[in-house]
Amino acid sequence: MKVFLGFLIVLIPTTKFIFVEVPRQEREALLDLYNATQGAGWNKTWDLQAPVSSWYGIKVAGGHVVEIDLFRNKLVGSIPRSIKKLKYLEYLDLSFNVISGSLPHHLMELDRLKTLKLEMNGMTGTLPRNIGRLKNLEELTIFNNFISGDIPPSMGEMVCLRVLNLSSNKLSGQIPKTLGNLTKLESLGLFDNMLSGRLPPELGNLVRLQELALANNRLEGEIPIELGRLTNLRVFIIQNNRFDSLDNLKQIDRGRFLIFEHD
Repeated sequence: MKVFLGFLIVLIPTTKFIFVEVPRQEREALLDLYNATQGAGWNKTWDLQAPVSSWYGIKVAGGHVVEIDLFRNKLVGSIPRSIKKLKYLEYLDLSFNVISGSLPHHLMELDRLKTLKLEMNGMTGTLPRNIGRLKNLEELTIFNNFISGDIPPSMGEMVCLRVLNLSSNKLSGQIPKTLGNLTKLESLGLFDNMLSGRLPPELGNLVRLQELALANNRLEGEIPIELGRLTNLRVFIIQNNRFDSLDNLKQIDRGRFLIFEHD
């Protein structure tokens, strides 16, 4: 009997360690997301009585929620402000759903985020002026929404970005020259918006860039000769703009894959 009791003393704390939950405020933030986007009707819903680590699309590490991947899962609604409670979140993918409303300013408090994917939704409003606070972000894709306004200059502070795709929205104004600070960028998509003005020569600083998509805007002037520095560029899409001249392309094109039209 003494031996059996001794076994129980060892077993109980071990079991508690295995089923440690995430902090209460993180669980509450997930429940807010569930309720705000009609979680009961998702393609793959959550068993709210089970541990958070077992919920579909949720990854827990070190006792904290670090990943939410609910790609194409029939989320309908908006992102709640309480998302800011997920302080350890590194990956957020809510793409290909029916997310509406604006991009919450509180999302900018998640400074550990490395991936933010919100494409193919119905989001409106403008990009937060302080979006540059997401300094660890490596991938930002918000294409195919209804985001309006300009591209905040603070976006040039997101120096870890490798992929930036804001295409197929309603963005207007000029492309900020601060995007030239994103020297790790490999893909830049701004096509199918209402962007105007000249291309900033600072884009020539993006020497790792492989894809540059600017088609279907209102861009004008000449193609900056500085784009000739983009020796890794393989896709360059600029049709349906108002460029005065493409003469500089003769010096930029060195057998790379260019797609363009000019009337």
